Amino acid sequence: MRPVKIGHVHLKVSDLDRSVAFYRDALGFELMGRMPGAAFLADDGYHHHIGLNTWQSARGEPPPPGTTGLFHLAILYPTRHDLAAALRRVLDAGVPLTGASDHGVSEAIYLNDPDMNGIEIYHDRPRDEWPFNEDGTVAMFTAPLDLEDLLAS
Repeated sequence: MRPVKIGHVHLKVSDLDRSVAFYRDALGFELMGRMPGAAFLADDGYHHHIGLNTWQSARGEPPPPGTTGLFHLAILYPTRHDLAAALRRVLDAGVPLTGASDHGVSEAIYLNDPDMNGIEIYHDRPRDEWPFNEDGTVAMFTAPLDLEDLLAS
């Protein structure tokens, strides 16, 4: 069996223009197309990695705490340098961070979009640097991430 990949995520948002600006300007995605009530953004010329729509959510409120739904979407950057550039864009856009963690296998930064959808931006370390348990399973952990060191890269 060939590896399965996640093709895209499609989010309900309350204000389409505000969300397009966030994903384009703060996270660096390109607007690929629009239709009434929806927009599609991507990286590297793909048709869309992120779909946004207001079909059922225009002027809506985020779900209250204690309800089910999306915890976060994760955006994988190819290198540590690319993650640092993404972090710089996020900080320059004034987006507050909700966390930053070293997971052993990856370095991850957490934030929310304007509709309080959780976002993780991260890069994976090379597989030969991952920590493993004696039984061969991945030994992921959560430790503080040094953002200054990341930005200096």
